[in-house]
Amino acid sequence: MCVQRFPDAPGAGEEYFLPPEKLLQGNPRQTAWVHYTDPTGRFCAGLWHSERGRWKILYTEEEYCQVLEGVSIITDQAGTAVTVRAGAEFVIPAGFSGTWEVVEPTRKRFVIYEPGTPVAAA
Repeated sequence: MCVQRFPDAPGAGEEYFLPPEKLLQGNPRQTAWVHYTDPTGRFCAGLWHSERGRWKILYTEEEYCQVLEGVSIITDQAGTAVTVRAGAEFVIPAGFSGTWEVVEPTRKRFVIYEPGTPVAAA
C-alpha cells in the first residue's frame, strides 16, 4: 500500500479561465494542482482554487470535494442551493447540472473519477 501526502502549499499549478459560454458572472482565474492521475486518466486527485465568479456546470465525472477555504454556492437545475465553506465535504455525482458560484475565493481538495465507456469483455 502506498500513501502519498498532499502538500497544502503546492508549487505552480495550471492556471486557466473558463470558456465564455460557461460564464454567468465575472471571469474567475482558476488554478488546479493535480497531485495524482492513474494510468487510465480516469482517476485523479489534487487541489483547486478559484477567484469570485459564477458559471454553469455539467458533471460527467464523480467528484469528492473538501473545501479548505472560502465560500461557494452550488445550485442545481431545480434552483436548490447549497452553501459550502471551509470544512465542508461532499460528492457531486455524474450527471449533476447547475451553477457554481464562488462568493469568497475558494480552495478545495478534489478526488475525481471519470467512468468513461466500459471496456467490453473479451
